[in-house]
Amino acid sequence: MRPPIDRLRVHYFLVKLGIEFHYPARLYLVGGTTLVYEGLRHQSLDIDISYEVADEHEAEFARVIRRLKDEMQINIELASPGDFIPLPSGWKERAKYVGRFGLVDVFHFDLYSTALSKIERGREGDYEDVLAMLRSGQINLEDLAQTFQNILPRLEHESLKRNPERFKRNFAVLQKMAAEQPKQ
Repeated sequence: MRPPIDRLRVHYFLVKLGIEFHYPARLYLVGGTTLVYEGLRHQSLDIDISYEVADEHEAEFARVIRRLKDEMQINIELASPGDFIPLPSGWKERAKYVGRFGLVDVFHFDLYSTALSKIERGREGDYEDVLAMLRSGQINLEDLAQTFQNILPRLEHESLKRNPERFKRNFAVLQKMAAEQPKQ
């Protein structure tokens, strides 16, 4: 069993990646990794990432990730909200810049996409993560609802795995939970 991931371990991974990968890349921190890095959660079981790298550097990037995974004794998972929901328009522009590590530009994956993928999954911890993003001001409920409406028709047409009615129910649960949150 590998130790949990905290903010310092995520940051150290990014520093090491920047030192060891010598080509331009765009890396996205995804899901719980973003929450940990932003201080909205204390730890995660793994570092979830998505990335863009030139085809000719793909194998080298994978090799560096595998080496860091073993060297640092961390779990690294490829994940994207796009694995669970259709990505809303403008997601890439809403990615929040974290910093540059060597030649690797690091971003948080669009937080609205992240929140919607967590709502779609509908686990208790996922709702807590979304509420933490709302409380911190990283996202707001009005824009989240608008983004939800943006992707809902596509979910119905693009996904055989996802249930639009369940997603609507899950979103209603989140709205109710958010309304019951004490005002800060």
